Amino acid sequence: MKLLQKILNHKFWWAGIIAMFALILFISSLLHTKIDLTKEKRYTLSPSTKKLLGKLNEEVEIDVYLTGNLSSGFRKLKIAADELLENYRDYSNGNLHYKFIKPDAGMDDSAKALLYDSLVRIGIKPFNNKEYTNDEKSERWIFPSALVKYKDKMLAVDLMSGKSGMDEESTLNYSEALLEFKFDDAINKLTKTEFPVVAYAAGNGEPLNPSVRDLFEIMRTNYRFGVMDLNTGVLNADTIKALMIVKPSIAFTEQEKIKIDQYIMQGGKVIWCIDKLYAEFDSLLRAKSDFVAFDKNLNLEDQLFKYGVRINSDLLQDINSAKQPLIVGNAGGKPQIERLPFPYYPLLSTASDNPIAKNLDHVLSIFPSSIDTVKATGIIKTILLASDTNSRTISTPAIVSLQSVKSEEDMRTFTKGHVPVAVLLEGKFSSLYANRFSREMLDSMQHLTGIDFLPTAARPSKQIVLSDADIVTNVVTQTQGALPMGMQQFENYQFANREFLLNCMDYLVGNAGILETRNKDLTLRILDKNKIQEEKTLWQLINILLPILLVLLIGGIIQWQRKKKYAA
Repeated sequence: MKLLQKILNHKFWWAGIIAMFALILFISSLLHTKIDLTKEKRYTLSPSTKKLLGKLNEEVEIDVYLTGNLSSGFRKLKIAADELLENYRDYSNGNLHYKFIKPDAGMDDSAKALLYDSLVRIGIKPFNNKEYTNDEKSERWIFPSALVKYKDKMLAVDLMSGKSGMDEESTLNYSEALLEFKFDDAINKLTKTEFPVVAYAAGNGEPLNPSVRDLFEIMRTNYRFGVMDLNTGVLNADTIKALMIVKPSIAFTEQEKIKIDQYIMQGGKVIWCIDKLYAEFDSLLRAKSDFVAFDKNLNLEDQLFKYGVRINSDLLQDINSAKQPLIVGNAGGKPQIERLPFPYYPLLSTASDNPIAKNLDHVLSIFPSSIDTVKATGIIKTILLASDTNSRTISTPAIVSLQSVKSEEDMRTFTKGHVPVAVLLEGKFSSLYANRFSREMLDSMQHLTGIDFLPTAARPSKQIVLSDADIVTNVVTQTQGALPMGMQQFENYQFANREFLLNCMDYLVGNAGILETRNKDLTLRILDKNKIQEEKTLWQLINILLPILLVLLIGGIIQWQRKKKYAA
């Protein structure tokens, strides 16, 4: 306080004040201390992020392409990415560096076209940023993406996230909430040295054709992935961390079921992707009329029931669904085709806070069945995906028709809501075969499974049950071949099936801490746009004039005090 009085009493007091402020600014630039006062802790890194960054022992380079002449919404996203990466740099022990670059700066049109093509190949997509000001429309190509590089590897990060039907403001806020997860996920994938083993079950008619091309590519990129015949292979949970059972069409034998059961008792994780009924769109087209969806009789009902779920012999329909080209009439002897919502293709989501499905876009399903959860002692059940609020189920024998909704009376039957299609099971499971076998049979089972029979789980495990295998397969067309997972023919939109599958695997065998960052919510505090326009000039004057007036007022008070003191 005495130092401040000496400065104010000095002839060149104003120079001392400036020097003091300069010193404070310099010290604050060295400390990098921040206080996050937001309710949702918007500017605070999660513990898993800090741990990931603290373990970096070599340099990670991040090039962010979101720059240039941006609309206000994208400028906000850029600022959020800049602040986040600055935080990352502070916790990385100097091993993370980032910069914002405009990849097409100074290029002519032909060079830009080549650049855009090469960027798309590595997963960076240009975005047509449209902005309307004073009834004028402006368009520019921007790149809301980043490229994370580590050693000789690199991974593209799409900074845009959102749900179909969202407006731009909500989409950008949603994207901001997922920035931390996306950068964490990319850094983790590039720097991790251990890759869990994931087995794809074969021997029961599971597809090994282009319909699982995307699934195989995703798994091989992120895990040690291979195909295993359940008839001849041995499931060891210490080696195989997760088992995928995808779209079987041949009934499981008791020996195969025992192998799966005892694998789960060891602590092995399973993703069941089961089509209980045979119902395919190709069959509908070939028949050119209605057909009956029939039960595949996979012999899995008792096993899944024991673990806590039942896949019903029905087909789920929903008003909120993907579109298919359907014949709506006839003109001049030619059928009139229009793309209409197809109730057999429900778009799934959930209100669950589980990180597998939290902040996830809709997931496309094709002829799903409904799932019921049943009593299983000690097992926690979480609904991961469900239908919307206007659903119905068609029980077996289910008649499948192109024109399944023919009248307003049919529309009134969509009275169900949030019908489960994907369920997570967690806990210590009990064996389906407990108390069923004699000593001799138990000895033979030990030869079959490679371990002593376990009537209850030795350690907790996790299972995910999907009543639609097409969630993780991809559509194959004659003209385009295998489409990306979650994309439907004639619909230029990719739903979140791929992200859902990766989240499932990460939750089962990956870095669950990083997946938890998906749970971050950023509250969208929307301003009154009409009020902004009305009071725009007033607030501009306040922001410009008020600081000037405050400086003059403080300076005047100080001068008045000095004059009063020396006058005396």
